[in-house]
Amino acid sequence: MRSDNADTIAAISTCLGESGIGIVRISGRDALSVADKIFRSKDGLKPSGYKTFTVHYGWISDEDKVIDEVILTVMRASRSFTKEDVVEINCHGGIVPLRAILDLVLASGCRLAEPGEFTKRAFLNGRIDLAQAEAVLDIIRAKTDAALKLGTEQLKGGLSRELNKVRNMLLDSLTLIEANIDFPEEGVERSDLTKARVDLMEIDGELKKIISGSERGRIYREGVRAVICGKPNVGKSSLLNALLKCERSIVTPVAGTTRDTIEEIIDIRGIPVRIADTAGILKPRDLVEKKAVARSRKHIDSANLIIAIFDGSRKLDREDRELIRRLPRKPTIAVINKIDLRRKIDKPGLFKEFSCVIEVSAKKIRHIDILEQAIADQVYKGRVISEEPALVSNLRHIHSIRRAQILIAEALNSLDNKTSLEFVAQDIKDALVQIDDILGKSFSEELLNKIFSKFCIGK
Repeated sequence: MRSDNADTIAAISTCLGESGIGIVRISGRDALSVADKIFRSKDGLKPSGYKTFTVHYGWISDEDKVIDEVILTVMRASRSFTKEDVVEINCHGGIVPLRAILDLVLASGCRLAEPGEFTKRAFLNGRIDLAQAEAVLDIIRAKTDAALKLGTEQLKGGLSRELNKVRNMLLDSLTLIEANIDFPEEGVERSDLTKARVDLMEIDGELKKIISGSERGRIYREGVRAVICGKPNVGKSSLLNALLKCERSIVTPVAGTTRDTIEEIIDIRGIPVRIADTAGILKPRDLVEKKAVARSRKHIDSANLIIAIFDGSRKLDREDRELIRRLPRKPTIAVINKIDLRRKIDKPGLFKEFSCVIEVSAKKIRHIDILEQAIADQVYKGRVISEEPALVSNLRHIHSIRRAQILIAEALNSLDNKTSLEFVAQDIKDALVQIDDILGKSFSEELLNKIFSKFCIGK
């Protein structure tokens, strides 16, 4: 990704396709002069003469050729998103007018923006920190209300405020330790070093509070990994279809129809659930079935939540019991399917094996809402993940915070063992580096390229 902020950049900032409105965004020192060349207003005024945060009606024209009727918005530096002069052209949302306007903008002196370059400029120009910049992508990719709320809170600076608090505490501790290193002849009272230890323990506590909800945050961001498993012909595919409220899996009376894993994302009570329908084959007969069983096992092993399904119209048999025996010790919901048929299953026997048993008819769409609530309860009541509120979900952030915790622990150990204070100071400095990496106070071009390459062009 280019890092030359002197360029004026432009891109289409809305999805391509048919829509009421599309936006071409321009940012940089020449944004207004480019707009002057192509925008024709009814009053004859030029965009460079407009006040900031004003909206104007007119046409985009290539010399005497009118391309589209538009609304043009002017946002002057330094109060725009990028802290540069920004012009946004709201035109009709078809691909042809959008591409025509973008081509004209590029021909008038702009460069096509790289993925995420507008947000990158907002970060480099001090409009937001790096954690907030990454939250923009989380908001764009949010699949549920909970994920959106988490991303919005991070964009507002929730995580940054907590990390800056920790950073200031680390700096205070480092100042105290280095005072003793730099001026040993003056001495530092033992109580001061005791204070340093207390401060480091408080910092560790703050980091624990931040990281405690990380698994919940990751689930809001990436989804609960759930797997539907059971022997052949118990209704696994029908249950997936019922949860999806559409025909996603092929359903037939023939046992073993599903020979591969099907995975979809469902919003259940505000939680993104990545749910997989697995092949119900316990003893493979050929190479294809062997691979299907291996893939099913892989999904079960990596799942946060297991939905084990049983045929309520039949008694539990050897295959059912073998499935129960093989299930890993993870949060599990037992589902008795086909309650629209005559019940023969040993329900009390299932209650001995599972703490949560739900009866449904996937075919008749009965009690599916009860199952959805049971899935949500597994999350919200902390059986799948911690009950702590989510503040951090990004794997990069989680890794850096955990690394900082290790360094703080090493600094405390050095204090307890009366190790040279230079080692304590270095551990604190290294912990500061981890926090600064999250906030973007220190960064490499490689890191920025990796982060912003995930963004769409136009954001």
